[in-house]
Amino acid sequence: MIALVLFFAAALAQVHINAGDIIYQLLTFLLLLAIPFALILFFKRRNSRLNRIEEKLDRLLEDKEKRNNGDQI
Repeated sequence: MIALVLFFAAALAQVHINAGDIIYQLLTFLLLLAIPFALILFFKRRNSRLNRIEEKLDRLLEDKEKRNNGDQI
């Protein structure tokens, strides 16, 4: 972040840049960082949700098998 500020300070010393341009570039840069981060979070949460569903199904199947075995004895 410090390097980015120094870069913009050097650019301002050489060329006139509007503050709006700097804000736009920062927001665009943050958006580019946010997209992969959001995708990673989405897939991690999806995988953990699928794991929880699988565990619940396994428990239900075990309970069903126990009840069926108890009825046959």
